[in-house]
Amino acid sequence: MTCDDAEVLLHALIDGELDAGHAREVEDHIATCPRCGQRLAAYREMSKAITAADLSYTAPASLRRRIEATLPEMHKPSRRAVLRGFAMGSAVSAIAASGIVAIVLRSDDEARMKSEIVSAHLRSLQAGHLTDVLSTDQHTVKPWFNGKLDVAPPVVDLTAQGYTLIGGRLDYVDARAVGAIVYRRRLHVINLFVTQTASTEHRPARTETFQGFNIRTWSDGGLNYWAVSDLAADELAEFGDKFQAAMRSNASG
Repeated sequence: MTCDDAEVLLHALIDGELDAGHAREVEDHIATCPRCGQRLAAYREMSKAITAADLSYTAPASLRRRIEATLPEMHKPSRRAVLRGFAMGSAVSAIAASGIVAIVLRSDDEARMKSEIVSAHLRSLQAGHLTDVLSTDQHTVKPWFNGKLDVAPPVVDLTAQGYTLIGGRLDYVDARAVGAIVYRRRLHVINLFVTQTASTEHRPARTETFQGFNIRTWSDGGLNYWAVSDLAADELAEFGDKFQAAMRSNASG
């Protein structure tokens, strides 16, 4: 492991977000690298200082009283109204509960997927793991995926827009093989993971931050796209927009 590799993983090590294998590799590197050891010590001191700082705020009781004073006076309800409200509330609660369960399950799936995407991105940053096919030519990278996946991911050249194609590789996300197209923006690596989906519905792009990385995701034409990088959120969003624009241009050309 190089110092650059370790630098990416130090914060994740402090936060306990690395699996045992990656944590051991970082710790082995730190044991023989004074520079990275000093960085880790500095980061830990910073984390302790933030944790020790009393940053919470409790609103005063007077604020609660002022808010309650502005609310309309509640009249005592009749017994019939109470029973009717209870029955209606029970039905609504049952419906809401089923919806909440669906939302929680969906949220758990999305969180797991984002965790898998970030883990795959971190693995790729280790020496020798970034690309299986190293090329800036989209006509070399795209055919390389043929026969390795059910659907070969689309590959576009965005060099003129400031995002250099450097290759592609096979990766594993959510226990299945997926294609990863690799771009570079200055010193930042962008992994674009492409997964097949049964739905052909277009899902607009959105950008989120997860475990210190920005993720730009969208769906189109039966494919899900996940772009992950430590690149600034606005630049990653720009990357996603330019990729989609190039895809539309290719489809109409």
